[in-house]
Amino acid sequence: MITLGIIGVVAAMTMPVLIQNHKNAVVETRLKKFYSAINQAITMAENDYGDKKYWFEDLEGAQTDDEGNLIPGSSEAEKWFNKYLAPYMEIIKTEELSDGTFIVYFPDGSALKQYQQATTRDWFFYPSKAKDCIEQYGDRGGSGVCAFAFIFCPITDNTDWRYHYNKGFEPYMYAWDGTYEKLINGCEDQNQNAIGRMYCTALIQYNGWKITKDYPQRIRF
Repeated sequence: MITLGIIGVVAAMTMPVLIQNHKNAVVETRLKKFYSAINQAITMAENDYGDKKYWFEDLEGAQTDDEGNLIPGSSEAEKWFNKYLAPYMEIIKTEELSDGTFIVYFPDGSALKQYQQATTRDWFFYPSKAKDCIEQYGDRGGSGVCAFAFIFCPITDNTDWRYHYNKGFEPYMYAWDGTYEKLINGCEDQNQNAIGRMYCTALIQYNGWKITKDYPQRIRF
């Protein structure tokens, strides 16, 4: 009985760590896979449509009528995505959300969402259970926990956008000063809607797509 008790205690202490390590591994794998797939899609689109700087557009999502209902077919953002990127990716479903954004689902359970209705520049990638993340944290929350920020903005050469100019989908690095401390401190912010939390994706990429021991947030999904 004593031996069984010890085994039970050890198991109780070990299981949460194993579960968390599994979640971390899922996020690492799917982030790296998505990053490769989306940028491969951009390269393939360039073969068909030319340099991305000429076909990228910062467009709005679905509009609403006077009663607040989405107007079908009004999302210029979704039309753009469906023309330039979707044909080169494996997508199982596309869905318009009540805030006018749209979300696409991939076969491995991950998803990509237009961050907000007003732009196709900012995006959230959900490694798993996107709807649960949105329900718990809101459509712009959960950054670094269950949602991971990317930017596609290849056309501006403003210095704040230097890590995005003439690039594909990259982890959010707007106004990044190039230091590891900036990534850590931003990701560490306890306000889950804070802009700084957007740096969590770049922090993971900086560490070779690994969630290291100093990663400030706890992955949840």
